[in-house]
Amino acid sequence: MNDRHFDELASRFAEKIYGGAKGAIRLAVLQADLAEALPERPLRVLDIGAGLGHMALWLAQRGHQLTLAEPAAPMLDGARARFAEAGATATFIQAPWQDLLGQLTERYDLVLCHAVLEWLAEPESILPVLHQLTAPGGWLSLAFYNRDALVYRNLLKGHFRKLRSNRLAGEKQSLTPQKPLDPRELKAQLGADWQVESESGVRVFHDYMPKQFQDQAELLDLLEMELAHRRHPSFAGLGRYLHWICRPH
Repeated sequence: MNDRHFDELASRFAEKIYGGAKGAIRLAVLQADLAEALPERPLRVLDIGAGLGHMALWLAQRGHQLTLAEPAAPMLDGARARFAEAGATATFIQAPWQDLLGQLTERYDLVLCHAVLEWLAEPESILPVLHQLTAPGGWLSLAFYNRDALVYRNLLKGHFRKLRSNRLAGEKQSLTPQKPLDPRELKAQLGADWQVESESGVRVFHDYMPKQFQDQAELLDLLEMELAHRRHPSFAGLGRYLHWICRPH
């Protein structure tokens, strides 16, 4: 198995996702968490696997200095276009995470790694690189596809044979990630190098709603309720993604 990068089709799919409720909820949770955690001063920010640049642009518009690293050319082109349209500036690097230590000479106050780990052949292998790229006293914003949510979704659908075979990864051309992460395993892998300071669920109920109720719900109501319940002790762990803000030791 190799790391999965995204082609033209996947970038169009991602754009469609961000145009709907799923993407709006994801951005709202990530932004609320970061706004709460970060100081009100300009930071040097590295976005690894920056995709189409939605989060990076939000941070750039708040006065931070952005470097976007993305291995897929269609994604990086989309991010450049988004920044240009907004009149914002950033540094753009087309490179996989394995090449970053050889190309970057500084550490960053904030490193974003959103929806990256689940597409890697060996997700834990990126963790030492993230640590080396994060400045002492800095922050790591880690968002990843939650295996627990995938299990629960399959339970609700009655896909018991699939669960018994433990075959939850997406197929080669599927947009279901190839390595959904068990949050307990990931926390153990973070080990002594990181302190997880906050944990939120992203889409803790939206993706479980019957489609008729999704279609009826107002987006503002969805955002309000997702934000209100993102850290609820019973619901946060059901998020399709989990967002952890970590500090390096």
